[in-house]
Amino acid sequence: MKSKLNIDPKVVDSARQHAANIAHDMQDFIDRHTTVSTERTIVRLLGIDGVDELETPLPNVIVDHIKDAGALPTGAAYWIGNAIVQTGKDPQEIAEEVAAGKLELTKLPTCTQAEAAEAIKPAIKKTFERIDMQKAKRQEYLDTIGEGPEPYIYVIVATGNIYEDVIQAQAAARQGADIIAVIRTTGQSLLDYVPYGATTEGFGGTYATQENFRLMRAALDEVGAEQKRYIRLCNYCSGLCMPEIAAMGALERLDVMLNDALYGILFRDINMQRTIVDQYFSRVINSFAGVIINTGEDNYLTTADAVEEAHTVLASQFLNEQFALKAGLPEEQMGLGHAFEISPDVENGFLYELAQAQMAREIFPNAPLKYMPPTKFMTGNIFRGHVQDALFNMVTILTGQKLHLLGMLTEAIHTPFMSDRALSIENAQYIFRTMHELGSELTYKEGGIMQTRANEVLRKATDLLGEIEQTGLFATLEKGVFADIKRPRDGGKGLAGVVTKDDCYFNPFVELMHKKGGNE
Repeated sequence: MKSKLNIDPKVVDSARQHAANIAHDMQDFIDRHTTVSTERTIVRLLGIDGVDELETPLPNVIVDHIKDAGALPTGAAYWIGNAIVQTGKDPQEIAEEVAAGKLELTKLPTCTQAEAAEAIKPAIKKTFERIDMQKAKRQEYLDTIGEGPEPYIYVIVATGNIYEDVIQAQAAARQGADIIAVIRTTGQSLLDYVPYGATTEGFGGTYATQENFRLMRAALDEVGAEQKRYIRLCNYCSGLCMPEIAAMGALERLDVMLNDALYGILFRDINMQRTIVDQYFSRVINSFAGVIINTGEDNYLTTADAVEEAHTVLASQFLNEQFALKAGLPEEQMGLGHAFEISPDVENGFLYELAQAQMAREIFPNAPLKYMPPTKFMTGNIFRGHVQDALFNMVTILTGQKLHLLGMLTEAIHTPFMSDRALSIENAQYIFRTMHELGSELTYKEGGIMQTRANEVLRKATDLLGEIEQTGLFATLEKGVFADIKRPRDGGKGLAGVVTKDDCYFNPFVELMHKKGGNE
């Protein structure tokens, strides 16, 4: 891609190398640790599901059982495999016996790691076959009914009731939406378990459960067949159950997942050690399942100034890219995030927005970038809001963004009505249609405002990444460099769930998913 902004590729390479070095250093920490949520994910991928008589999810029952015995450093995969060898039962039967108090996993005679690994192969094969089937089904839909044009119009439903969400989601698809995000209920990211079954109550959103995923997936397939285009489903793969949500999404064919390396640390006060380990396994799963991740850099600009701190967004994009590559996630599945959040009162603010969006497009040319709408400076004036959204839509089509989270004229007033959503979709479609090729017709003034702005942001981001490389990512997060939010290394939620692996630990899914197959 020829740069319209005259961006120096050597500076980009320098920034990317700093970010790669930071990710490499963090990977050493990741490789030495596991977490209760990572282990619960392994348990789920071995086919264990359901709840006990107290409605505690069986993955929690199993992992807590092993952790209380001081045996989690060896990994849940070993203890499940050993139980299969010693009892001849399958993983689900073993879990139910543990829940009933009939079996203590760590009190059984022990086999070798190789024997345990061999014992869980049938369960792994079954899971891989299911995920492969879902990937094949997605491709079949894309090959037969096709999809909407880019940029994909991305909307949110958030009623709290999955059955009402289905109605809203199908209506949005009929209105022209290409991606439906079912926003999670307030506070779910702080739950150290995944609720079970279909849910009908939630505040500010709907619980992410496997059954809710299944119901919405079926509903979108139904309306997709009707509309003759595949409708993608998105949810939130963040919080204390980050990898578990990824696993459920893989099993139920979600297409997009919000999956940032730093979001939970900054905006939900989840311990940084916990998050950095969990994000790795969640991205391994998303990579294998063909899921596009969305990163959360847009959130920085809700707490920090969008003009002064734009370089922190770009620095985080570089970091998210490198963490994703460590997990095997290809560029084509990296929905790196940015946002239209400069105050409307800033002179030439639109030029800055356009420059920054074009900069992201040029630096990450293969990534399906996710562009977020104006929210911070939306008011109760719906007419002004509709204009702000129109300008945002213009930047998207001019710079070739791919995932366009639709702005709403009633942002900051109430949860959008279906009629509000229809007007916003109409606005975006009008601009995308009438300006479809305008971006390719435009060049930017040599040495002008936009070129100057983009290169200034890139230079500051590169300098920041160099500083982070020297001080370390954890220390940087303690200083409040990102989003003006400081987090302590040993503070936040979930630290007790971080475990140092022993020499016998194994997680069979990482290696197999990296190989893109389950028969090795």
